[in-house]
Amino acid sequence: MATDERMRHYGMMLLVPIFLLGIANFAMHKAVLASGHPLLGSSAWFTAALGGKASLLTEFVVLLAALFLADKGYPGVIWAYAAYSGLNAVAAWLILSKRL
Repeated sequence: MATDERMRHYGMMLLVPIFLLGIANFAMHKAVLASGHPLLGSSAWFTAALGGKASLLTEFVVLLAALFLADKGYPGVIWAYAAYSGLNAVAAWLILSKRL
């Protein structure tokens, strides 16, 4: 298998875990938005933009960028997106458990 073809195959293998992490990020994001936490009031301009969909659109753009970079063969994107997802999980836990 040629090097370019191998990198392309490796990039395709990264798409599945990134996509699954993206589903988890959307679920956490939606739960935080539905919680009505007072912290969301401080960024009302962003959460209310586009009928409340601007922050979800931003989440989609981040997922799309990660999928694109993985498809192009950037192996570090899985670690970057996993770290991003981990930070999202901690933030969602803090908000939903009312520790923040």
